[in-house]
Amino acid sequence: MNPSLPSVLHNVHGERLEFTVHSGAAHQKTLVLLGHGVTGNKDRPLLVELAHQLAAAGVHVLRFSFSGNGGSEGRFVDSTISKEVQDLGSIIDALPGWTLGYAGHSMGGAVGVLRASQDPRLKFLISLAGMAHTAAFADREFGTLIPGAALMWDKPECPLSQAWVDDLNQIGSVREAAARVKVPWLLVHGVVDDVVPVQDSRDLFAVAHEPKQLIEFPEADHVFSDQHGVAMAKAVTGWVVARKS
Repeated sequence: MNPSLPSVLHNVHGERLEFTVHSGAAHQKTLVLLGHGVTGNKDRPLLVELAHQLAAAGVHVLRFSFSGNGGSEGRFVDSTISKEVQDLGSIIDALPGWTLGYAGHSMGGAVGVLRASQDPRLKFLISLAGMAHTAAFADREFGTLIPGAALMWDKPECPLSQAWVDDLNQIGSVREAAARVKVPWLLVHGVVDDVVPVQDSRDLFAVAHEPKQLIEFPEADHVFSDQHGVAMAKAVTGWVVARKS
């Protein structure tokens, strides 16, 4: 019998986190948590595609929105990498008995590195176009904007907050944390990604411990658009199934 799944998830601040479960095989105790990137949510097409392919292969999946994002409670302006690392910890707390892995996209990838570097309950890690150099990202994408007055990529629902900028700058890079990750790690990145450069994954791969694998898609963008989402999900699913078999 599989371990139980919660009907409700909350973070340490008491904020409810929305989530969707995709059931795998009845005997399977592996559960993959899917986390999104900045301004995203659990329903990003690449995460939905990955969830469907993993579940079809018998692997259970729980995709969720970090607090302040999607339908989760909390304010977007309070969303930071550090708070999302806490959110992920709260979700792990609620899932005893499962063999847990985490797959994070973009900034959610940085969240995964920081959590996996300190939390032995995560048994494997997957980074999808994962962010490594957080301060460089903040400067590259939003360095000319004024926190508190500007929007992220002109999205009205996503104001640029000082807390978010300060957190990315304080973290600087997750490269040192990456060197402390001891679990199997798959990194996947599109070479033509113009949001988080593929070099971020290459830099993390260089310091990662074995077993590790880096898969690059020569024509894929940051969100693995079009057919690249299917190809990415197929590659990740194959790696997860091979790891647990």
